[in-house]
Amino acid sequence: MLAFVTNRMSCTSCDKKGGCGTRKAGEKELIGAALASLFPSRRWDAIDEEAAFLAGVSEETGRHLARQMESTLRAPARFVRGDDLERCDWIYVLCVGREPGIVELREQDSLYVADAVDGVAIEERYLRVALSRVAPVAAVQEVVLELQREGDVYMIEERPRNGIYDPILLDRTQKLVELLVEHDVAYLDFGLVVRPPAAFAPETLWSDDGYAERYGEQPGVVNYLFYPQPATARSLVVVPARAA
Repeated sequence: MLAFVTNRMSCTSCDKKGGCGTRKAGEKELIGAALASLFPSRRWDAIDEEAAFLAGVSEETGRHLARQMESTLRAPARFVRGDDLERCDWIYVLCVGREPGIVELREQDSLYVADAVDGVAIEERYLRVALSRVAPVAAVQEVVLELQREGDVYMIEERPRNGIYDPILLDRTQKLVELLVEHDVAYLDFGLVVRPPAAFAPETLWSDDGYAERYGEQPGVVNYLFYPQPATARSLVVVPARAA
């Protein structure tokens, strides 16, 4: 089982003079330790199951965090279980949009959205929290979900970004980070986790040809600790339309 001390510094607890640099230095050490423990063979597809066992954020904690986020951030927050290929679970915090959110509608077997017009997109903006199941860490991205009716189906596309860019999301992001730290889940800056593992554990050779063959690029830390797909990979879900 992986065990190390999480970084308890966050955006509101650091000072104004170089505090972010100090925090990121701690995050780099944390990432290096996690990679060394979980991937002794230095391959993305060869995780040490014993080291990963019960080392990450449990589903119970993830669901509790979602409830806390909904209350503290005053925004709908939905816990979504990661699939078998992913090493994380998700929390989607709806920041711009309406209820029920598209992320909730996407899980239904069929849909009727009264104000959806053929060819006209409905967009929502979320903070997407990835909670690692193999280490006590989290990373946060800004994502757009778009719903559009095309005849007898609804097309739902998810478009992640390499971090958080919209200023209207920053206040909620800061509060979200505080909640993670309070629950001993280390927040990892997204600009760090998109870097390759050699940036944090350069002393040995990392071999990831299998990943490159599958996804067409080299993996970043995010693909080791959270999920396999590239960080900005889009997804599309098609849901049948039903009568009102």
